[in-house]
Amino acid sequence: MKRLVFAAWRFLAARGGPSRRRNLQRLSERGETTASLTIREATAADIFPLAQLHVTTWNATYAPFFMAGPNIETRERQWREAFAMDDPDWFCFVVETRNGELVGFAQGNRSDHPQFGGELNKIYLRRDYQRLGLGRRLVGHVARRFVSQGIHSMWLYGDARNPSRKAWVALGAEKTDRDPGNGNYGWRDLGKLTALPD
Repeated sequence: MKRLVFAAWRFLAARGGPSRRRNLQRLSERGETTASLTIREATAADIFPLAQLHVTTWNATYAPFFMAGPNIETRERQWREAFAMDDPDWFCFVVETRNGELVGFAQGNRSDHPQFGGELNKIYLRRDYQRLGLGRRLVGHVARRFVSQGIHSMWLYGDARNPSRKAWVALGAEKTDRDPGNGNYGWRDLGKLTALPD
């Protein structure tokens, strides 16, 4: 029964997602192209925009199906604490428009998983910037950072109801557990991911 509920949730979540064609049209209407979107390392100056984006993207992913996540004040505190740790193994990349607006991010750190050296801890894109290859580009940046740190494998923990799980499989990840309620995926070799577009 549990598997059936998750399958129904995944189907509905995927059906409600944006199409590539529509998002390309939106880009064009805003005078943007995928090439005009840049990925850079986040800085402490990004804390408040990251908090806003985190709330927006988390709620767009999960809130239609259950309760909303933490508010902007909570997320801002969490991001401020993360930047204040000054941990050399922690990093975050952001996707930025030409006018400086943040529309996506990926955060990674060293993993405590016994089989994977790195953890892709968070990756989110605004819905109107999904299906444009930006997630692949973010994953490539994360993989290259891990390899530069001497880390050659990574995993991510997610909720199996997140429709992005298909993207992980398409990028060569394997499911690392049998629990239908978890979306745990891992890459044992980051070599192919480091070749993803910049």
